[in-house]
Amino acid sequence: MSATRSRHGGSPVKVILETQGYRFVEAGIIELNGMPDYRLQKQDFYSKRWKDEYLFDNQMQCLLAIEDIEYAKWLCGDPCYIKDTVVSPY
Repeated sequence: MSATRSRHGGSPVKVILETQGYRFVEAGIIELNGMPDYRLQKQDFYSKRWKDEYLFDNQMQCLLAIEDIEYAKWLCGDPCYIKDTVVSPY
C-alpha cells in the first residue's frame, strides 16, 4: 500500500490496489460512523489524474469490487460483463 495526499489537504489516502485504470483507496475515517472511507477512483484519460467515481457503502462492497473488476467497471458505468461469443438458443 502506498500513501498519497488527498486533494482536500486532509489525511493521506492509502492506495489498496491499482489495476486497469482503476484505483481502490481508503480515504480516512467517516465522521458519522467512525468507519473507514473506501472509494473507487478512475484515472482520467487525458490529464492522468485520479477522480472519485464511487463511494463504497462498506468494506465488503469494496472487497467484492477488488475481486471482480467487472463489477468495478459496472459501478463506473463502463462496458462490463461482455461475452466473447453468443450462442443461438435455436
